[in-house]
Amino acid sequence: MNLKKYFVRALHRLQKGPGYTYKELLVWYCDNTNTHGPKRIIKEGPKKKFIWFFLTLLFASLVFWQWGILINTYLSYNVTSSLSIGFKTMKFPAVTVCNANPFKYSKVKHHLKELDRLIEAALERILQPVPGNGSENISPPLDMELWHQIPLVLIDEHDKDNPIIMDIFERNQTTVGNETSLGNETSLGNDTSLGNETTAVPPPANATSEEKQYKLAVKLCSQQGSDNCTYKNFSSAAQAVTEWYILQSTSILSKVPLQERIAMGYQAEDMILACLYGAEPCNYKNFTQIYHPDHGNCYIFNWGMDEEALNSSNPGAEFGLKLILDISQQDYIPYLSSAAGARLMLHEQKSFPFLKDQGIYAMAGTETSIGVLVDELERMGYPYSDCTMNGSDVPVKNLYSQYNTSYSIQACLRSCFQNHMMEICGCGHYMFPLPEGVNYCNNEDYPGWAYCYSSLRSSIRHRQICIDSCKETCNDTQYKMTISMADWPSEASEDWIFHILSYERDMSTNVTLDRNGIIKLNIYFQEYNYRTISESAATTIVWLLSSLGGQFGFWMGGSVLCLIEFGEIIIDSLWITVINVISWCKGLKQKRAQVQYPDAPPTVSELVEAHTNLGFQHEDMGALPRDEALPPEPGTPPPNYDSLRVQPLDVLCPDSDAD
Repeated sequence: MNLKKYFVRALHRLQKGPGYTYKELLVWYCDNTNTHGPKRIIKEGPKKKFIWFFLTLLFASLVFWQWGILINTYLSYNVTSSLSIGFKTMKFPAVTVCNANPFKYSKVKHHLKELDRLIEAALERILQPVPGNGSENISPPLDMELWHQIPLVLIDEHDKDNPIIMDIFERNQTTVGNETSLGNETSLGNDTSLGNETTAVPPPANATSEEKQYKLAVKLCSQQGSDNCTYKNFSSAAQAVTEWYILQSTSILSKVPLQERIAMGYQAEDMILACLYGAEPCNYKNFTQIYHPDHGNCYIFNWGMDEEALNSSNPGAEFGLKLILDISQQDYIPYLSSAAGARLMLHEQKSFPFLKDQGIYAMAGTETSIGVLVDELERMGYPYSDCTMNGSDVPVKNLYSQYNTSYSIQACLRSCFQNHMMEICGCGHYMFPLPEGVNYCNNEDYPGWAYCYSSLRSSIRHRQICIDSCKETCNDTQYKMTISMADWPSEASEDWIFHILSYERDMSTNVTLDRNGIIKLNIYFQEYNYRTISESAATTIVWLLSSLGGQFGFWMGGSVLCLIEFGEIIIDSLWITVINVISWCKGLKQKRAQVQYPDAPPTVSELVEAHTNLGFQHEDMGALPRDEALPPEPGTPPPNYDSLRVQPLDVLCPDSDAD
């Protein structure tokens, strides 16, 4: 069956339907629908008809308004969080321990020798800023080239209306102009200071303490000797010195090969004196070594990279991990590490430890007990939240994948920052991993790296780009810690404990350990109850359908069948529209035909006579000349075909009545 025949049959079937006009169709719908209200409109009187029409229109509007709210609520994809408590044997967390000091000073001192001499001389000038006490009086001479790469400037806030900048090792002073505030960081052109920083001339020796309002700022320039500089201000000179030393040491250590940096750090056999997991003894060989830029050599217990993770047999301190560490505080770098102790962190297996953000300190000379509770987080993925399962859908290249660790948002944020650092500054920061073919920043090869790094770190726009690009993990495990401390060892037992530990480490009868370098750790599960915080959809498709049907039934007494009836009338309206369009096209075609033939069409006899007798031709055809006219054809005239014409009924009726 071709399409035309099917279409014609469909039109014939439609003609047997409820009506041929929209009004007839609407009346038929109101009379046959199961929805309350429309029937009363066509069956009541004029007044009630108006009332029922108004009520039906009002409640239909309420239904559509409620439907819009419900659909919008469903499309918002809200979630609800549920908390459940379970009991099971759990995997013991991975434990990362590091020294707060990244390198032994005795091994790294030759790299930092000139830097230490500079800071010592600078501190003398800071504490006694007397003119004439310059660097030229120090023997041997200081490495001023290293100083001028990232210098410290002295600030006096006594006269804030006329601030002056003075380099610590120089006598010349610079007056400030065109001051513009930028928070704690300031930028200047042509030695112009901005922000909270001010500059000062050293006051006379007999100045009072109120007149000596000094501050320190780190001067960062895009190029050495450039006027495009930023002054990073600090409220305390201790903070300024620490920040300056970190920037300078970062530049120096970035050029040291990785294996040499590992050798300068604390080795596992020297740092881990004793280890016990439950009832099983362990040693430094059960730890995995990684190099952490902030803390040097770090050691991870139960990381799960090469073997299965350990399970905890029971809760309680007796079934956890016990460690005794030696941090060798006497070998700390004086200007780099101002805090003494061990840095530790509990985390999942095969995840990278970000100790600077999530780690805790354990103090020397104490026994630190850490009770652990486990929280498991289960987030719903798209479209309910923008989380990721393994980071494969994150547009940021994970630089920590070289450690074969799992994805985390901390790794993503640091990788994003390092990528921006490489794009804008042309080099990578020492504290983050590097991709192949990129070098770490240093003062010699990249003189303006510190200025670029400081600007990038304080840039809200770049920070927001990284936040928008990185995603949280859908499943996460968090370890909640309860920490308690006590002095260890006690005064009564410290002699024999230090003797035994010294003998086991150094094979010496002399005591080589003291309270300032010993830390004891106890890490255990407080209980086997774990909490699972899971997300579930607040609105589902079942909720949506039931809510839509409830509103429709409450306001108009309708159901799904009523919606089908409404769909039916819409289809019928479309068919009527099609019929009207077809009729209009046919009428238009007939009008065009009538324009071509304005008079009534001739009868059959007229056509025959016109064919046999040329005398009956129309006048418009009589244009032939007389000499060319054809004679009439002889023969019997044709019959009168008018007798065969069908007469109308109104003509025949009188004859029949006469009969």
